[in-house]
Amino acid sequence: MIGRRIRNTWTILVTVATVACCLLLAHEVLTHGTIIYAFGALDPSVAIPFDSGGIPIRILFVIDPMSACMVLIAAVMMCAALLYSMTDEFVQTGKDMYYTLFFLMMAGIFGMVTTGDLFNFIIFLEINSLAGIVLVGYRINQGLAVEGAIKYGFISKLSALFLLFAVGMLYGQYNSLNIAYIASVIELTGLSLVAAVIMVTSLAMKAGSVPMHFWTPDTYASAPSSIIPLLIVSSIASLYAIFRIIFTLFGLTLNVVTIGWVLITLGILSMFIGITMALIQQDVKRLMAYHSVSQVGYMLCGLGVGVAVLGNQPLMEEYGLMAMEGGIFHMMNYILFKGLLFMVAGAVVFRSKTRNLKEIQGRGRPMKVTMCLYIIGALAIVGIPPLNGHASKKLLYESLFAFNPFISIIAIMVSFLTLVAFTRVFYAMFLAGEESGQEKAEEVPLLMLLGMGVLAVLVVVSGVFEDYMLTVFINPAASALANQSGYIALVMGGN
Repeated sequence: MIGRRIRNTWTILVTVATVACCLLLAHEVLTHGTIIYAFGALDPSVAIPFDSGGIPIRILFVIDPMSACMVLIAAVMMCAALLYSMTDEFVQTGKDMYYTLFFLMMAGIFGMVTTGDLFNFIIFLEINSLAGIVLVGYRINQGLAVEGAIKYGFISKLSALFLLFAVGMLYGQYNSLNIAYIASVIELTGLSLVAAVIMVTSLAMKAGSVPMHFWTPDTYASAPSSIIPLLIVSSIASLYAIFRIIFTLFGLTLNVVTIGWVLITLGILSMFIGITMALIQQDVKRLMAYHSVSQVGYMLCGLGVGVAVLGNQPLMEEYGLMAMEGGIFHMMNYILFKGLLFMVAGAVVFRSKTRNLKEIQGRGRPMKVTMCLYIIGALAIVGIPPLNGHASKKLLYESLFAFNPFISIIAIMVSFLTLVAFTRVFYAMFLAGEESGQEKAEEVPLLMLLGMGVLAVLVVVSGVFEDYMLTVFINPAASALANQSGYIALVMGGN
């Protein structure tokens, strides 16, 4: 008992310290500019080929406003998920291993969004994936958990293998793994184009985009509810990597109009297929998993528009940057409201012992606090003001309409169908069935409520203060992502 309390206290302290460090890091970057750190060197510009007097495999961290936002939102989700898991996983054995893998997975995510070289991105991706595979199958006594872990492991290993192959192709051509250096010398050769296609495809697979989304429902449905928020952050980190590769590594070297439309097409398919499949699900966690696929579509559409007009400065200023801001803002918001919704679903399952909506039959009715938290998350994902989902979707609707009204109409229709789906879930979990016999049910423990409450507060705050969020976080992130030349100059100049 004493050992468990010491472990739990130490775990919470480490998590709080991590969040504090991430806050300080984000403040430093957003206030004073990009931070660059090269392991074993005072000057990051030495991470260049041997024939130029450098070491091409040097580990390099580059934290610009885009990376800082990702680090901060990941740390917040880490804190909420940890609080939630202390009750959700209370009866499970092997908690020492659980927390070790929990922090290992987060370390991989932090590395993915801060590394400045391609090979170490793969290393951090593998760290994240290996920890995630074990955590998905953590409840090994449940067959579905093991099945979900196998599927997640298969897709993770396949994605990493293809990514390694593509990075090897680039290294063979440019004799460097430094993103900034390769970006400064890259040419549109056949090998470079093949590498770009493989990298984007493999990362889209990991992000859960259609048509590579097949692993998402099974993995999310079988994974412990306390781990799903980390899987969400991991998927968004992979999506971040796609945008970093397109905007920063290749930039205008590619046919940006074609690449932009490819991303938009994937986004439309993800929105449509995700919401269509969600509407017919009876398993609440599978339903929310398909909604995750749908929400990824919004992000792909927003950043896809930014890619499509990347070489056209007037259009970039008119609606391209707005589309990027909407996509990035939705990435951050999605982590918050989707993590909240999965936690709420997990809380109801925790009490009702079933994921089937027909069997839950209003067993969550006595869980008044959980019900309120669900309403906040559901209204946010639909895009109802003043919550954060509305703030990002508004930017997406406006920019997509300026680019192509048809895409904006599809996005609005998907939001309406999302409302239908989550209204159905609300009725099944909190209203259906007879009231008699339900009053004896209990609300979930305090730590679970606290974990969900952290996310709910941030969903409301980031929506109410959307102008502040845009000015301080989102606009600098979008501008940094679109500024390939600035990234190259900072890294190669060693400043």
